[in-house]
Amino acid sequence: MSATAADLWRQSRDLADACLGHPFVQGIAAGDLARERFKIYVAQDAFYLESFARAYALALARSPDREGLDVFKDLLVGVFQELRLHQGYAERWGISLSPEPLPATSAYCDFLLRIASLDPVGHTVAAMTPCMRLYAFLGQELLAKLDPESPYREWVETYSSDEVEALASRLEGLLDRYGGDPEHLAKLYRRAMELELAFFQAAWEAA
Repeated sequence: MSATAADLWRQSRDLADACLGHPFVQGIAAGDLARERFKIYVAQDAFYLESFARAYALALARSPDREGLDVFKDLLVGVFQELRLHQGYAERWGISLSPEPLPATSAYCDFLLRIASLDPVGHTVAAMTPCMRLYAFLGQELLAKLDPESPYREWVETYSSDEVEALASRLEGLLDRYGGDPEHLAKLYRRAMELELAFFQAAWEAA
């Protein structure tokens, strides 16, 4: 992990660890998470990922160099691959992927789209990197304790994959490339991590 991205991750590691220790996330690896909670999460995450894709598209359009075009293109493709994971759960378990967004979902979507629409590209990257790095972290940490019979096994295997790690690392590379005011980048990064934790909590409480 490169320097700026590594520093921002380290500064918000307490929130990443809180996400890892959350009963929702632990229940995914153990396989004992109530299915209704996971169904709510999948629906809300699908809604969120549409905004995530739009934010990547805005960043791609405003990218100042060819490197950004290439990385944002691949990251945008990755979001649609991620949505296929959600579609699989939706088909198996009868989940609508067009839900009414929970307040935590709306807050996260509004945050990303506001930054991607109005701020420099470096700020957009700082707001989007936590999601990618956090999910790679969660997948890798949970893989070792994954119950092979967990109905959520595919979720852990997806986010622990080399492909997700590579995408997260490439986004971190853009964070270092474009940068910005360190204090503001840290504020955006941490806010995104707070919204990630709130997202898991909202799915836990909504069932």
